[in-house]
This record gives sequence, structure tokens and C-alpha cells, in this order.
Amino acid sequence: MEDRKETATGVEARVRSLAAPLLGPLGVELEDVQWGGGRLRLTVDTAEGIDSGTLVLVTRTLSAELDASDPIPSRYTLEVTSPGIERPLRRPEQYRKAVGSAVAVKLRPTGDGERRLEGRLVAADDESITLETGDGQRREIRLEVVDRARTVFDWGGAQRRRNGAGPAKGGSGQ
Repeated sequence: MEDRKETATGVEARVRSLAAPLLGPLGVELEDVQWGGGRLRLTVDTAEGIDSGTLVLVTRTLSAELDASDPIPSRYTLEVTSPGIERPLRRPEQYRKAVGSAVAVKLRPTGDGERRLEGRLVAADDESITLETGDGQRREIRLEVVDRARTVFDWGGAQRRRNGAGPAKGGSGQ
């Protein structure tokens, strides 16, 4: 029947198709599914953000359905989490949602040029993204050469002096 060493992509696609319809009625969106090393990690969110009570409800709902349908041919640990303040970007739809945000991108090694880029994401489609760097230059990047990417929270806007009296001076507030 199924090969026990099935690819992560196959497991992720099966779990995504099983989980997404269960989450809609809960008002929750499935952001990502990752399978590897005996861990199934589902990242979920809502338009207002997600709280621990919702994470518990989602975990119980998904756990029961995963047990019933058994889409993974081996033992695993289920982890349901929020995307966090600095969200990983792995799929084209995640990049599209992040347009306008500051992002950090690490490129696969190619032997030429920079591998780490930061800037504002100004465009995204199914095959590429456009990043505007701090000096105003725009760079189109094919998704196939992206190793990792994430949104970047501007911690400088929230920084305070050590005594808590106000913002630190001399910071770079992009």
C-alpha cells in the first residue's frame, strides 16, 4: 500500500486537505503544515490573532479527526501553534498576505551575490517576490531560490531606554 517513507509534501498535502475544512467553521485559517522528524506542526491564525483557548480547541478538533482518518502511516507528535510576531513565509499566498511588510530573506547558495536580504515586500505572485531595500532599490527574487523568509517586526519602535523613560535615541527606525 503506502510507502512508510512517504515524502513530507504528500503528508502535508493530505493533512492540509483534511484540516482546512474543519477550521473554517471555527473561524480559524490554516497558515501552514510542516511534517518531519516525527512532528506534525500546524500553524493557524485568525484575522484578530489567536489566543490559547482557540489553540486548545483547534488541537482537540484536529487530533480527533487525525486519529479517526489516520493520514500519517507512522507515530508522530501533533503541534498546533500560532505564526508568531515574525511569521515564516513558505507559500506564495503567505507572501501575498505579507505585501507591505518588512521581510528578511535568505537565498540558496548560488556562488554569486548576497544571500541575506532585508526590505519591504512590495509585490508577490506564484513565482516571485519583489523586495524594496533600504536604499530604495527593487529586486525581484524567484521563489525557487529562496531558502527561508519571514516577516520582520520593528522592535526599534517598541524599544525603551533602560530606565523605561522613553524610546532609545539613535536607533534606526526604518
